Amino acid sequence: MNRKKDIVLALLLTICIICLAVIVTVFFKQLYYFDIDYLHIAKNTGLSKEVIKQNYDILIQYQSIFYQGTLNMPNFVMSTTGRIHFEEVKRVFEVIQITFVVTGVISGIMIYQNLKQKEYRFLQLTSFFSVGIPAILGFFVALDFDKAFVIFHNIVFRNNYWIFDYTTDPVITILPESFFMHCFMMIIIIVIVISVIMYWIYKKKRIVILESVVN
Repeated sequence: MNRKKDIVLALLLTICIICLAVIVTVFFKQLYYFDIDYLHIAKNTGLSKEVIKQNYDILIQYQSIFYQGTLNMPNFVMSTTGRIHFEEVKRVFEVIQITFVVTGVISGIMIYQNLKQKEYRFLQLTSFFSVGIPAILGFFVALDFDKAFVIFHNIVFRNNYWIFDYTTDPVITILPESFFMHCFMMIIIIVIVISVIMYWIYKKKRIVILESVVN
């Protein structure tokens, strides 16, 4: 029974960790600020860095579950399909944010129960699950990011509104595909770091338990 409980907890924690990594990456504006220079976004678009940052900040604020207004970027017009796509993206991120909270709360309760019983196997299972999933995804993305990018959008969205025309939705010019690749890399790194930390904690706890048994 405890084994099944550990697996359930590990799966919930894995989902929570992945959601956390996505949330941190999306709202970590400094990554995009870095890419403005690194990917020459200002030079390629002819817009100032300040204008690009201002509009990007508005776009990111729009993704928050706490923001329920409309998306209005002062320097970019949007087509109807473009606006619909951003609304769909917002719903996806809202689901991720809600999922993070729900899995986090449930996991927190289960972790508390396990720690009281000095059960730490869930840490090992979680580290394996949370490393395995991004490792598999990372392998396929590394083979062909462009194809993975298209497949992802075809799975998540039920239309082709994500295929922007820069003449009707010029905002796409400040969101190069390479930036999304960097976001994916950051998500993977965050998940792996958390996984390694959890496995390290598990090993430390195991050593303490073994030493207490020996003594």
